[in-house]
Amino acid sequence: MKQIRLTKILAAGLVCAASLGIALAQTTTTTTSTDPVTGTTTSQQTTTSAAGNIVTYTPDSDYFMFRTTSAAAPVRYYYTKDTTVVDPAGRTVTWSAVRPDTPATVYYSTVGDRVVVRKVVLAQPRPAAVIKQEETTTTTTTRP
Repeated sequence: MKQIRLTKILAAGLVCAASLGIALAQTTTTTTSTDPVTGTTTSQQTTTSAAGNIVTYTPDSDYFMFRTTSAAAPVRYYYTKDTTVVDPAGRTVTWSAVRPDTPATVYYSTVGDRVVVRKVVLAQPRPAAVIKQEETTTTTTTRP
């Protein structure tokens, strides 16, 4: 009985690890083509997605720092006025919903040497840590 339960847990863990690996490395590749009749060139951008945490965000700047894993160094992701921010349900929200340490998935393109974000999908925020503080008071009285 315990071996079957352990096997199910290990299988579920393996499926989760595989899906996480696929989700972190999603890339959409596109091509550039030239019309032989008109000579016009059509090019499409490559869009990549990454899941992680927004490390820092300052509303007055044009970038935020994003980290894919806790061991990775934060990377600067630039955003424009066309960048869309959505909540977990897919509704568009304002940039005021972006906070440091917010889990998110970003869809970005590399333009020159910059990583430009096209869309930010915010994940459910982590529950706030609950700090329980207990105080014990001891009173000592002496009797005469």
